[in-house]
Amino acid sequence: MNSSVIKLARTSLVSSAVTQWSPTLASQLHTSAPLCRVVSGKYRITKKRDRPLTYEMANPPHYIAHRKSWNSWNTSSLKDGLRRSETAVEDEFIRKFMSGTWHGLVCSEVIIKRQFNHIRVAAIIRRAVSPTKMYFLLGYTEELLANWLQCPVTLEIQTVDSFKDVVFKYI
Repeated sequence: MNSSVIKLARTSLVSSAVTQWSPTLASQLHTSAPLCRVVSGKYRITKKRDRPLTYEMANPPHYIAHRKSWNSWNTSSLKDGLRRSETAVEDEFIRKFMSGTWHGLVCSEVIIKRQFNHIRVAAIIRRAVSPTKMYFLLGYTEELLANWLQCPVTLEIQTVDSFKDVVFKYI
């Protein structure tokens, strides 16, 4: 009987302490369940479902190496790899240069593959310019990138009639 009285007294002390410090505890104590959703890297669905997505964009980031591939192929990110930060900066520069040189013509992601001292850049381009201008842009891009990066650069270009040809689905 004494133990039940002691337990009752302890619970009343605890409840009075909780009521005394309730503003502080209310701001620190969270009782909701954690939200375990992956939201970053996914595209939000529109009301009219009119946003076009390519195959690369339609697959969320956790499908890399399962359904989609990496946009940069290099070995600098391996253990004891050389030039990690320089490679990342060069890849970003190549992507920005491609989107600026081929303004409004790039329909897909720019894929960069590095093999030894050779850089191969792959992309899907719209056929909105004449073939002579396209050949000029191809040579111009390869020559400038080769001079800036101090290694041979090859562009692997595939052409499509319109952007609708690379649309995988609408969300």
